[in-house]
Amino acid sequence: MSHPVPRPPGRSRLRRLLAAGTALAAGLVTAVAAPQAAAPASAAPAFNHGAVAAGTGARTASPAAAPAFNYSEALQKSLFFYEAQQSGKKPSWNRVSWRGDSALTDGADVGVDLTGGWYDAGDHVKFGFPMAFSTTMLAWGAVEYRDGYVASGQLPYLLNNLRWVNDYFVKAHPAPNVLYGQVGKGDDDHKWWGPAEVLPMARPAYKIDASCGGADLAGETAAAMAASSLVFRPTDAAYADKLLTHAKQLYTFADTVRKSYHECITDATSFYRSWSGYQDELVWGAIWLYRATGDATYLAKAESEYDKLGNENQTTTKSYKWTIAWDNKQFGAYVLLANLTGKQKYVDDANRWLDWWTVGVNGSKVAYSPGGEAVLDSWGSLRYAANTAFAALVYSDRTTDATRKARYHDFAVRQINYALGDNPRNSSYMIGFGANPPKNPHHRTAHGSWWDSQTVPTETRHVLYGALVGGPSSANDAYTDSRSDYVMNEVATDYNAGFTSALARLSQEYGGTPLANFPVAEQPDLDELTVETTVMQAETRATGLKAIIYNKSAFPARALTTGKFRYYFRPDGTGPVTVTPGYTQGCPSPSTAKQYSADIWYVEVDCTGYTIAPAGQSQHRMEVQFKIGVPEGGTWDPTNDPSYQATAGPNRKVPLYSGGVRVWGEEPGPATPDTTAPSAPGTPVASAVTATGLTLTWPAATDTGGSGLAGYDITQAQVGSDALVLLRSTTNTLAVTGLLPERTYQFSVVARDGAGNRSAASPTVSVTTPAAPAADTTPPTAPGTPTASAVGPTGLTLTWGPATDNVGVTGYRVYRGGTVLVGSSTGTTLAVTGLTAATAYTFTVVAVDAAGNVSAASAPVTVTTANPPTGGGCAVGYVTSSWDTGFTANITITNTGTTTLTSWSLGFTFPSTGQKVGQGWSANFTQTGTAVTATNVSYNGTLAPGASTSFGFNGTHTGTNPKPAAFTLNGVACTVS
Repeated sequence: MSHPVPRPPGRSRLRRLLAAGTALAAGLVTAVAAPQAAAPASAAPAFNHGAVAAGTGARTASPAAAPAFNYSEALQKSLFFYEAQQSGKKPSWNRVSWRGDSALTDGADVGVDLTGGWYDAGDHVKFGFPMAFSTTMLAWGAVEYRDGYVASGQLPYLLNNLRWVNDYFVKAHPAPNVLYGQVGKGDDDHKWWGPAEVLPMARPAYKIDASCGGADLAGETAAAMAASSLVFRPTDAAYADKLLTHAKQLYTFADTVRKSYHECITDATSFYRSWSGYQDELVWGAIWLYRATGDATYLAKAESEYDKLGNENQTTTKSYKWTIAWDNKQFGAYVLLANLTGKQKYVDDANRWLDWWTVGVNGSKVAYSPGGEAVLDSWGSLRYAANTAFAALVYSDRTTDATRKARYHDFAVRQINYALGDNPRNSSYMIGFGANPPKNPHHRTAHGSWWDSQTVPTETRHVLYGALVGGPSSANDAYTDSRSDYVMNEVATDYNAGFTSALARLSQEYGGTPLANFPVAEQPDLDELTVETTVMQAETRATGLKAIIYNKSAFPARALTTGKFRYYFRPDGTGPVTVTPGYTQGCPSPSTAKQYSADIWYVEVDCTGYTIAPAGQSQHRMEVQFKIGVPEGGTWDPTNDPSYQATAGPNRKVPLYSGGVRVWGEEPGPATPDTTAPSAPGTPVASAVTATGLTLTWPAATDTGGSGLAGYDITQAQVGSDALVLLRSTTNTLAVTGLLPERTYQFSVVARDGAGNRSAASPTVSVTTPAAPAADTTPPTAPGTPTASAVGPTGLTLTWGPATDNVGVTGYRVYRGGTVLVGSSTGTTLAVTGLTAATAYTFTVVAVDAAGNVSAASAPVTVTTANPPTGGGCAVGYVTSSWDTGFTANITITNTGTTTLTSWSLGFTFPSTGQKVGQGWSANFTQTGTAVTATNVSYNGTLAPGASTSFGFNGTHTGTNPKPAAFTLNGVACTVS
């Protein structure tokens, strides 16, 4: 196979796609003054399949390669970056104070828990292919240089992060021949700029399986889990065995279903298509399974597949003008097989590749900048240099060629040092490390925008410690720290993978000291949740106010779903206070006020059920307008109101609450304790007295203590009995039930206020219940014969004449065929649904009275439902965008029949009881339980054949938000797209 040719990008935001191809024709390779062929090396010694003894073959640093940086600190921070990339439920050991739970419904669309794993880069897609490669490279570093992790104190953090990502791979591999390789749609994700905790878009899951495989994806994931099993073997053998079981199954899957994964997960094509094909993963995966198991059949498999790896164009020489990266692993296979077997062909291929990166081969070598960076490609140049540096260290530690041992070692140290700050700019390319590090990576969550914008705010709100940026895009040492530059300034899990492993090796050789008390928790850079007020109208009798809740949270970002705020005022104008609702962005505008203390009242705006999140220009705010004042002709002075602020802006005197907890602002000072009891209620009066009950009413009490009247306690005593019954009411009337006939009862009432003060008792009233009436055994008369109207294919309306009764008819029951109850009604009409087209049905009606007596049946009526519409047919598209507990649904219906519809009714059923329709547009929505009906409005009821109309609604959900499976239009089943 020849070296792959790069493809042109299909879109402007093409993530590292060209970088996956090969050397560009211009500017990537340079002529070497003295052409030098790759010199043969003596055979490298073979060694066991397991972990290499720490430090074996490591060289002593020469003065030219003296340690210039604290590699242990760099290693510490590089691992921190992986914790910043975590998706799912944030674990307790995660050290990133500004990250929270995110993407907790990943996999819900396919019924598989796919939470966890890593976000790929500065976006929030979980691309399984580069995620698996990053894992393999991290694990490889720990297999080779575990002592570097131990000495620097970073082994626990490495194990935490490797377990996190491998737990995700286990979830993503629910069956031997099924692997979920992506969560999130690339284009949809990249259109939005905001923190991971409030992702607003749907996140579909994509898989490969036996019917449509992906040997590259499955083979790399097998390598990742096999390599990781080696890392866990010394401390958790059971977990290592679990990973190895999955790795074996995945490799068999890869070997059996040989296909490129982007052919099945087509959304990955524009982002992480494997241009090198899957042959390198078949070799790579087999090597790691051999190292993890010691089973020689895997080594034999790797060697048998090796000869099919890519060659340089028009030659039989194995490719050497590229490097190991997420796409192509064959260069790593050179090093591993050379070290494992010592066979000359692998040694030659490894030497040739690393010589091209150092001294050149046959007149060409990788481009070098004046400052010493080896620049393979424009996109993420430091990533390629770091990956090659790590592989060079592994190989140099094992080769017996003294010249190459020094050459490759010093090359690796030079490349890592360049990234850490030894460059003409004297600047680090690792965020939060060294001198003048980048501050504006192309990373959504680190930026912390609430505006869905790369430019708001201006400064990046979080330090993304440890992340390696892409670096110079050409061999000129030039770099711009720009958030919008995703070529030079994006970060990614694969950028840090080989880099981290190289740091472990250098920390092992040169030492270093990790920072104590790292990291220090970040503090919010601004008030995250606020209320801003503006006086819109300053009238003599009222104050018109605009209040806006803002959510700019990023520490961590979070949605406000149970928000409410209070505006406090003093009702000291003339006349009764009125609260008038005004414009609202969503939350209900207030229309009443409540008493807070003796002289302070408040208006409360409750936004519970509405989502206010730092997810966009409108999504991060909620505006509500209202007016407080007195009726026409009165006077109103707001200046002494506790919440009044004449100047527009954030108002701390308007407290904001989340779930009942105050998150912004201040409440008025402590209220004066209320020790004044309410006045005594007036004498109760009994009405509607029956043998078993009555209605009690009394003149209301008043309360002047400030806490307000809270309710009444009513004492019920039966004369001649010691029994007392305590009843309660919040108003000055009470329906009393459960009395006995021909008994005398006495009632008195006590008022209580909000502070618990109780009034004196009202005067007592005595009431004697009458004898119980004779039992009603007389049934109602039979209802009139029903008639049918609005007869359609699946439903009709029945109407009948009323029955009469000596006491009173309470309702009617409608039967089909005399025995099947189809519905009940308190009136004389009933809509019957769920019928079959062109079918005869017989209906009768009976009446029921309060005593449960049932009348004789009415005369029957027989009705035949209508035929289905000629040429009827429909198609439905249902698209949702979900966030936290909310979602937007857009629905398109198409008349696929041959006749014009003059009105329409769309029916569907939500799969979950927690799904609710909220505000709709372009249709009238009704919901009963999980059943939803949408009917046309005045302007879109007519649909000619082939015509479509769109409408939708905002809704809420609890748990998952699955789409309805079936739709009917005017009773006819629709196809669903």
